[in-house]
Amino acid sequence: MKNATFRQLRVFSEVARHLSFAKAAQVLHLTPPAVTMQIKELEGHVGLPLFDRSGRTVTLTTPGEYMLVYARRMLATLKDAEDAAARLQQVEVGTLTIGMVSTAKYFLPRLLAQFREEHEGVEIRLVEGNRGELVQMLQANDVDVAVMGRPPREMATRTEPFAAHPHVFIAPVGHPLLAEEGGPLTVDALRPYGFIVREEGSGTRAALEKFLEQSRLEPRVIMEMGSNETIKQAVMAGMGISFLSLHTLQLELDNGLLALVDVAGTPVVRAWNVVHTLSKVLSPAAEAFRYFVLERGEAYLAQHFAAHRKLLHPS
Repeated sequence: MKNATFRQLRVFSEVARHLSFAKAAQVLHLTPPAVTMQIKELEGHVGLPLFDRSGRTVTLTTPGEYMLVYARRMLATLKDAEDAAARLQQVEVGTLTIGMVSTAKYFLPRLLAQFREEHEGVEIRLVEGNRGELVQMLQANDVDVAVMGRPPREMATRTEPFAAHPHVFIAPVGHPLLAEEGGPLTVDALRPYGFIVREEGSGTRAALEKFLEQSRLEPRVIMEMGSNETIKQAVMAGMGISFLSLHTLQLELDNGLLALVDVAGTPVVRAWNVVHTLSKVLSPAAEAFRYFVLERGEAYLAQHFAAHRKLLHPS
């Protein structure tokens, strides 16, 4: 192992993450043969096969699972050393890896465009996942900071809220719920209708279940999906109603493709948080991003989504 390189460990870690040589090559901007060569060289240093390859299926061997723990540990230590060196030099260069829940993709890239204008030396890498996947990324030190809703309880983190995160009920245009008059609907009015919901483990699903639990309503789930976009398409097609972050609905609401259902107690307001593990020494670039989000995030979201909140409560 003494002749193994950090480059080989990085390649190994990416192949293990995706269980695909082709996807690892794409992420690392290498060719698939180059990735295969790096893995073969590392396997030569270890003296054991790290992956089982059966056709297009790639799985870690038992030695590979053990080596992955140490490889990630070494890469994390190297990243911490690089961040510490950058901090000592007081420079904002290098790669900033940001994890985000899928709902954040509707605003975070535009916010990052503003950040890049002020920090041109920083290369940004965005990694998307649901809440459970983001927690794993934080634990493995795969991301510097994460933008998410419900903060993790599984580890010691620094969790700082930076903006309100409203969630609302939606229905297709012309749905019977929209014809109800006399102010906000009771939660019980939703009982006859089928729900299209996010997957277990997502923050949006947790917020829905907590809200309905207070009214002792068990939603009739007719479909479960891991994509906000797919859920919106299903609702527009008249397949059911749903509950999503208001921040995912700008395009559909602006064009009259979906309608908000005014239910008593909504919007359900959670918080957007910027999170990092307490054990991590943030680089100057990561610290700059943290300050940027805390200072600019709330105003940005309020500016872009205030009109949609007024659709529920015009006053």
